[in-house]
Amino acid sequence: MMKSFFEAIQWLFERILFAPHDLMRFTELKNWWIANLVNWVLWAIICYYIYYWTIQLKIFKDNNEDEQDTTAHSFLK
Repeated sequence: MMKSFFEAIQWLFERILFAPHDLMRFTELKNWWIANLVNWVLWAIICYYIYYWTIQLKIFKDNNEDEQDTTAHSFLK
């Protein structure tokens, strides 16, 4: 009973959940650019949100809504 349960978990991970990783692994052998397209897309998304975040920080700082309390810890006094 327990052995079949763990084999089902193994099947789920190996056949279903890791399938995209296997696809990228096999694609890398044929074309490096296609295999790393996912990485470049994720980097573009990260860069966009870092830019968005810094713009939002600037907006709050310009409106004096940014509270900068450097005495949050006793050792910073």
